Amino acid sequence: MSEKSQYIAFEDGRQIASGELRDVAVKVHKAIQSRQGQVLILNDATSEVVELDLRGSSRDVLRRLDETPIQAAEPEAPRKPGRPKLGVVAREVTLLPRHWDWLNVQPGGASVAIRKLVEEARRVHRNTDRVRKAKESAYRFMSTMAGNEPGFEEATRGLFAGDAIRFAEHIRNWPSDVRAHAARLAARAFEGATNE
Repeated sequence: MSEKSQYIAFEDGRQIASGELRDVAVKVHKAIQSRQGQVLILNDATSEVVELDLRGSSRDVLRRLDETPIQAAEPEAPRKPGRPKLGVVAREVTLLPRHWDWLNVQPGGASVAIRKLVEEARRVHRNTDRVRKAKESAYRFMSTMAGNEPGFEEATRGLFAGDAIRFAEHIRNWPSDVRAHAARLAARAFEGATNE
């Protein structure tokens, strides 16, 4: 079973909640009842902004949350060739004739050869992919929460260059909670970059 997604909420640059979405929604609802600041809820892993309907009581918010999934399911596609019960889905691949020639002489045929190539590429590039996703998440958060802060552009350059010192230098004057969260997200990218 997959882990539940974690979320984080900020009010005018100050972290006010983190955890599972239901818990964050209730805390944010209480915060907006007593204050007038701008509140943003973000997916903690991807830094994508999450929109919630916070009208009414906490109970109303939770009811709507239960009724409306955050990530809408894709519409069911018509049945295609493949072995869906095993998770095998047929899709179109466009290759040059020389690629098809090579695939067709591989043991097990084209499908087996492509699966092996994909698995090998996933294994070889696992760290690179993890670093890329970490940079994307950190950048998304920084753009949302600190796009107007001094040093944003230089901090971004430091992030994508894998330069932790440059990054830290340019975020030091940001609001403390925004700075701390940006540093935590960027640390994942810097950690992976040193192991490549």
